[in-house]
Amino acid sequence: MLVVSYRWYSEDECLFDEVAMARYLALFTLGISVEELHPSLSTVLQSCNLNMIYDTAEYVMAREVPGGVPFPKLVTVEILIDRTTATPEKVQIKLVVKNEELPLKAINHCATMFGQIKTSIETATQWQLIESYAGEEP
Repeated sequence: MLVVSYRWYSEDECLFDEVAMARYLALFTLGISVEELHPSLSTVLQSCNLNMIYDTAEYVMAREVPGGVPFPKLVTVEILIDRTTATPEKVQIKLVVKNEELPLKAINHCATMFGQIKTSIETATQWQLIESYAGEEP
């Protein structure tokens, strides 16, 4: 999905205000307790060649290890943990995968990484996948 904002200068003229970026999201309900989720997420993210750079009770951020692709294509992953609806048996998370790459093709590096991370979460043995939904951010 292409996200672009515009700044209008005149009736006939329009310039780009921000650079567009690729962004993909998925929602998961996982059969695991919140306490067990963080170490398990760390393992899954590392298996996808991502380093955790920020970790709190409700938010995790990871970045793709540099070296494999040009810097603007490096993927950043954000995971938001919904503690308000969590129970001892299940928790909901929102996965956001993004980079600075213009998503000019349907199959781009960000989309490929999103698919890999989504599959890793869905097939992880650390939890039971209860529900999964994937889409693009509006």
